[in-house]
Amino acid sequence: MVQQSKLIDIRSLSLSALKDKLTAMGEQGFRAKQVYEWLWSKSCTDFDQMTNLSKALRETLKNNFEIRAVKVRESQVSSDKTIKSSFTLYDGNVIEGVLIPTPDRMTACVSSQVGCSLTCKFCATGYMERKRNLQADEIYDQVVLIANQAAEKYSQPLTNIVYMGMGEPLLNYSGMMKSVERITAPDGLNMAAKRITVSTAGIAKMIKKLGDDEVRFNLALSLHAANDEKRNQIMPINEQNSLDALADALKYYYAKTKNPVTFEYIVFHNFNDELQDAKELARFCKHVPCKVNIIEYNPIALADFVNAEADKIEQFAEYLRSQQIITNVRRSRGKDIDAACGQLAIKEEAAV
Repeated sequence: MVQQSKLIDIRSLSLSALKDKLTAMGEQGFRAKQVYEWLWSKSCTDFDQMTNLSKALRETLKNNFEIRAVKVRESQVSSDKTIKSSFTLYDGNVIEGVLIPTPDRMTACVSSQVGCSLTCKFCATGYMERKRNLQADEIYDQVVLIANQAAEKYSQPLTNIVYMGMGEPLLNYSGMMKSVERITAPDGLNMAAKRITVSTAGIAKMIKKLGDDEVRFNLALSLHAANDEKRNQIMPINEQNSLDALADALKYYYAKTKNPVTFEYIVFHNFNDELQDAKELARFCKHVPCKVNIIEYNPIALADFVNAEADKIEQFAEYLRSQQIITNVRRSRGKDIDAACGQLAIKEEAAV
């Protein structure tokens, strides 16, 4: 077991809460803003590196607070230049994140939970136990570490972030939202919200909450079947969040945000790859302004699903386009290192 620390996790504090703590220790209030800038704008994880603070204040910080920094445990580089990293958390748990380089963008794929509770039948993470939600700073750290990889390996800045790694972001709503706030804030990483996409397996009430919160980032729904019977087979979450419920939630979300939605659809061989499936998807697409990303399936050892044949995928996409639905066929990246969509899983149990 990891020893419980008596120190305060400094990044769990808001600026005003940090100011209150420091003034109670006899420090001047403006010091809180300096510390906050080191933590969130400069991504500093070591009090000793906060060079515009006095040595005495740095000692005070070390004696009272801790920075629970995420650390790179191991990285693998794919033949297509995708980089998958495992990250060690302060409590010994391990998660994975991916840098996906393409000619026009550098995308960080980040995790929101340790494991996942949704048990989607085609996804490696779905076969893991969900151990806990990630804190906002743990999601933020993944972005920073992956951005460092983009700069060091490819001399490019990070351009996009997708919450498509391990876990269901909408089941870690507060952690996900606070991480987005810190990533987009002028006193954080100052990234544009439109560069961020949060992907969900479909939790209707939380999609409505995104609408109530009038979020500015993009929403993607992992659909993979547009009739309830098929979707129930591969995504048990659909039993409590039917397609009708999701359609209502998406309409509500769009009315509140005016953000188009992306539907992600894996075309599985002999499961959801017929013209009838494409027609059902096209009908579902009529609910809100949207586009469809058809995703290549990446087989995993725990499931028997196989990617549809190339001509079937093309016919599927062409039908959607004939219905005036913007449709992209996404080729998987990082398959050779198990970094592709649906393949993230920790091979050995992390020490906790």
